[in-house]
Amino acid sequence: MNALYSKLISAETGIPERQVHATLKLLDEGCTIPFISRYRKETTGSLDEVAISDISERNNRLAETAKRKQTILSVIESQGKLTDALRRSIGNCWNQTELEDIYAPYKPRRRTRAEAARQKGLEPLADFLMRQTREDIRQEAGRYVDPAKEVNSADDAIQGAKDIIAERVSDDQIARNIVRKNFSHLAVITSKVIKGQEEAGVKYQDYFDFSERLTRCASHRLLAMRRGESEGVLRVSINGNDELCLERLTLQFVRGRNAASKCVEEAVEDSYKRLLRPAIETEFANTSKKSADEEAIKIFVKNLSQLLLAPPLGQRRVLAIDPGFRTGCKVVCLDSEGNLLHNETIYPHPPKYEDKAAGERVRYLCERYGIEAISIGNGTASRETEQFVRASGLPDDVKVFVVSEDGASIYSASKVAREEFPDHDLTVRGAVSIGRRLMDPLAELVKIDPSSVGVGQYQKDVNQAELRKSLDQTVVSCVNRVGVNLNTASRHLLTYISGLGPALAQNIVDYRAANGAFTSRRQLLKVPKLGPKAYEQCAGFLRIAGGDHPLDNSAVHPESYPIVEQMAKDRKCTIAQLLSDKSKRDAIDINDYVTDKVGLPTLQDIMAELDKPGRDPREQIQVFEFAHDIHELADVRPGMTLPGIVTNITNFGCFVDVGVHTKGLVHVSQMADKYVKDPTQVVALHQQVTVKVLSVDVERGRMSLSMKS
Repeated sequence: MNALYSKLISAETGIPERQVHATLKLLDEGCTIPFISRYRKETTGSLDEVAISDISERNNRLAETAKRKQTILSVIESQGKLTDALRRSIGNCWNQTELEDIYAPYKPRRRTRAEAARQKGLEPLADFLMRQTREDIRQEAGRYVDPAKEVNSADDAIQGAKDIIAERVSDDQIARNIVRKNFSHLAVITSKVIKGQEEAGVKYQDYFDFSERLTRCASHRLLAMRRGESEGVLRVSINGNDELCLERLTLQFVRGRNAASKCVEEAVEDSYKRLLRPAIETEFANTSKKSADEEAIKIFVKNLSQLLLAPPLGQRRVLAIDPGFRTGCKVVCLDSEGNLLHNETIYPHPPKYEDKAAGERVRYLCERYGIEAISIGNGTASRETEQFVRASGLPDDVKVFVVSEDGASIYSASKVAREEFPDHDLTVRGAVSIGRRLMDPLAELVKIDPSSVGVGQYQKDVNQAELRKSLDQTVVSCVNRVGVNLNTASRHLLTYISGLGPALAQNIVDYRAANGAFTSRRQLLKVPKLGPKAYEQCAGFLRIAGGDHPLDNSAVHPESYPIVEQMAKDRKCTIAQLLSDKSKRDAIDINDYVTDKVGLPTLQDIMAELDKPGRDPREQIQVFEFAHDIHELADVRPGMTLPGIVTNITNFGCFVDVGVHTKGLVHVSQMADKYVKDPTQVVALHQQVTVKVLSVDVERGRMSLSMKS
């Protein structure tokens, strides 16, 4: 661990250096972010997962910068140009942009005009012109005429010298900052349609002739333009104020009014137009794209987190339906553990329209398998299937739910699904996934690529490595926040538990299959290759219901069991009695248990867990129904007030399903009576809302909604 990194990260984040240092030390020791945030609060000063993750990422970036500095030093040293001052300058620099600016004059290049001029021996002439002290430049330039070097005239020599000056200006750190500052304040992003692509790129027509100050360009607009550019529909550019840039560059480099100064001025203009402006435009294109990516990923992460933490129905017997018209509705019956008991196909809709027989079949299956709830996918024929089921004469205690089926088809064709159901086809696997999503969304969705779950915006356009990293971190965070049942969790769910991973998750499943259910967390140490460190990291997030130790079904870490045992002893009771008797817990003064290793944050967490051991932090699921008289977009009229479900959130608003196969947009300006900057602070994914219809465009399949009072 580098002590300098702690100081730099502290300065960047405002987090005290002691806390940063302690966090980096824990990370170096192999501790995971969920473990550190939950069980090492005294050490970190109660930093949350966001802060710890930020520290970790900044530490990684600093390490990458350090490697880059070593490469730069090596290259410059190989050129024989590494001075002590330059070494110090590079050593003290931790800003990547500044570092590349320092390196620019020494960076190996392909053959440039300036390099060609240097090889012709024209660098002394460039030095002569830069001094700007002489008027008789042609006489001086004549000394460099040499047809053997392809310098046939004084004009050729002067042009070569100007090329060298242009490259020097381009490499100059001050010059780059002049242009960079101009772009920072005044850059405009412009998009134009490429001639002949108007019809093919009609979906980008809003950007056929578009321009906007770059600082005001929302991430979704920038990503849309970049997608149009990648598809060959749009030509996108970013430009600063050319006149102002040239004026300031001229003031920086031109210091006279003679012929030499005129040459330098011409070289500065050439440098700006040919080298500097394109380089800074590329830099701003990259940084603006990166910022847009970060914004889109942030929205995606928030959506995914809400999706994964959606309320579960719990262990109930479920009948799941994957709706369809021509191919029928795929029906599966699942037991309370999500195991497949039965599958078949019914045809309640056209063209077969066997609704009576289908209704009888659904009633029979509900009775035969003791069904407690019905889960219907929200795809094609969803609304019609929901109405059919509700009209089938089911018992009142059988609740009907509509769940998102985004990604179910991807799961059904995956290796995971084939391993689970090798003897069943895609349709059955998809229906099972729909049923399990109702029972426990988190446990089922971890089997699917997070980018395929239908939330977020422009996920295919952002940096895929950064997206994958952020989404994986989100899944890990959600799984560990909820915790999992050690005796029922799948290998895929266990993979995301702190300290495990695919190999140890499989070993746990194999051990469980060979030895039966776990009765104690300590048994984890008998799992092959699961050593003390992995046990430390994972134990607190794994639950055992009805195990040997009452705390094994709680988030209290085994390392803290002695504390609770002492509390029970002091109350003259067992741990089980302490858990069941609130008066005994209320009599505990946690200050009596503070030590040099255990502080109030850990003790407060322990007491909260003793109050509700094993409590699922997710909310309770609620039944929802669409408006009964609305079925198609044509049924919707402006002014209607309708119940709906939030299906996606973007930085420009949210999309709401009102049951007409078309999601309506609630623009950010229509989300609340007050100004809304971040839509995720107003609504949550799958939240039940009431919306007012502002406009309907049946032809284009669009609907504008409002959530204002």
